[in-house]
Amino acid sequence: MELLKEIAHISGKPGLYRILKPTRTGVIVETIDEKKGRTVVGANARVSVLKEISVYSESEEGSKPLPDIFTAIREKHGEKVELETKTATDADLREFLGSVFPEFDQEKVYPSDIKKMIVWYNLLSQYLPEVFNADEATEEAAA
Repeated sequence: MELLKEIAHISGKPGLYRILKPTRTGVIVETIDEKKGRTVVGANARVSVLKEISVYSESEEGSKPLPDIFTAIREKHGEKVELETKTATDADLREFLGSVFPEFDQEKVYPSDIKKMIVWYNLLSQYLPEVFNADEATEEAAA
């Protein structure tokens, strides 16, 4: 999931963005959807690169990287998570994450975080399937 180094979430904005290149005042990003809209994000915006995001766990490590969770989701749910995030209850969301990452910290990981993970996973799977295909090809070559 090396491609996740180029994919980011911008706080306060919906969806995911591909980081294209830096500017003097921030960074140029492109939306990950059918529109491919480009914009400049200022240096004061909170930009989180997906490769660097981790989810709290109750294990000794303390957290698990988001790419590992995406891999587990891919193995269990395939190309799309069918859980409807807008109507899902908190219990449904926790059950979903528990099915792919049983040791997640139930107190520190909020339902809104799980919703974001599902939306991000579905966006990546739909518009950037090569994120997952590159990993599958690497695993096959290693085997």
